[in-house]
Amino acid sequence: MAARDDADALGEFRRSIVADMLESGDALSFRRDNVPSRVLQRLRRGDYAAQEELDLHHSGAVEAEAMLRAFLNDAKRAGLGCIRIVHGKGLHSDSGIPVLKNLVDRVLRQRADVLAFHSAPPAQGGHGAVLVLLLRHRR
Repeated sequence: MAARDDADALGEFRRSIVADMLESGDALSFRRDNVPSRVLQRLRRGDYAAQEELDLHHSGAVEAEAMLRAFLNDAKRAGLGCIRIVHGKGLHSDSGIPVLKNLVDRVLRQRADVLAFHSAPPAQGGHGAVLVLLLRHRR
């Protein structure tokens, strides 16, 4: 019975993880509670100009995460306010789940220096890219 209970719990855990996964057509969207909703709307429309861009296409998950974290740290040190991350739509993923898109979503939500992010407008990459607003440090 204990083994069956463990198997049931593991199955439920896996279902909950998959339920939270983004699909290729889903938009990335997030804002901190202290960021006004109009900022997210402007970000969605592409009103903010990206000062730098990182392209994660053709990267494995481990390599992409390292590149993303390094890029965010560099952007923070440079005092950048808006950046674009190209993660792709995940249409060619073996699992059918866009691995890099979900990775980018998870990493950005964990960062205190990320104020908000939204999938880019179609002219800037659409659901295959995300615009990110960063907390600017006063010098």
